[in-house]
Amino acid sequence: MMAAIIETRGLTKRYGRLTALEELDLTVEEGVVYGFVGPNGAGKTTTMRILATLLRPTAGEAWVVGHSVLKERRDVRRAIGYMPDFFGVYGDMKVWEYLDFFAACYEIAPATRRALVGDLLELVDLAHRRDDYVDALSRGMKQRLCLARALAHDPQVLILDEPASGLDPRARVEIRELVRELQAMGKTIFVSSHILTEIEEVCTHIGIIEAGHLVATGRLAEMRQRVQAQRVVRVGLTGQIEEARAWLVGQTDVACVEPVAGNGEGDLQVTFAGDDEALVRLLSELVGAGFPVVLFREESSDLEDVFMRLTEGVVS
Repeated sequence: MMAAIIETRGLTKRYGRLTALEELDLTVEEGVVYGFVGPNGAGKTTTMRILATLLRPTAGEAWVVGHSVLKERRDVRRAIGYMPDFFGVYGDMKVWEYLDFFAACYEIAPATRRALVGDLLELVDLAHRRDDYVDALSRGMKQRLCLARALAHDPQVLILDEPASGLDPRARVEIRELVRELQAMGKTIFVSSHILTEIEEVCTHIGIIEAGHLVATGRLAEMRQRVQAQRVVRVGLTGQIEEARAWLVGQTDVACVEPVAGNGEGDLQVTFAGDDEALVRLLSELVGAGFPVVLFREESSDLEDVFMRLTEGVVS
């Protein structure tokens, strides 16, 4: 079992009569990319600011790399790289000066900083812009520069609040690839987003938060199984659609057969309750019955399906 790198117990934050977080218990293991998802106002940013020691909880406790966010704030700050959802940049600095300035804030020696700045710019693909002024960068480039800033002191943990917010598709892909590269370097990454497809493509674990409560947490595959009580199989045929539909309805473990909405190619959606062996047998018998099968694929719930089911209280 991997060690917990981030942990919260009973974490609560109130603003007057508004409760932003309530009794949040969360564990993030070392080396994972943990996607923290939820609607606006769910408590994502509040949680991240507490973990970054920028906000004190009303009640409860949290630890990052074993350090208390209440009692060991300096140690926590040295262990994390924090990229907020809204950040400021010094536009009248050159790109390399900007990184050099923040490296100096972490007391990195001048002799070390030159090579470090070069390495960081290479990592975020900004080496060719090192002598440009920060104000001349696009929003996506500024995002990558701020991520490089968060890495200046080689933290164990990265806390990234909506890193792809407001970016065009190409820039979102670049941020996604950077996250993958950072995980390969051994970083633990705690990332929030409301863009569910972005989270799904990079994260190993997911936490869903709603109205300050953690609704579900775990590996995405585990949560898919939780919301998908029955298997869904897509069957494509080149003909005999109605005959195949009638045949399938009469088979063991088949609960429902429906045409795929908006599909003009003869695809059917089969709700199936059997195991793998039964699914293989169904395909074999379907082909053996003479139906022209060109597609037979089990569908899985995507993160959007999981999110909608869990936040609507369909699964307890």
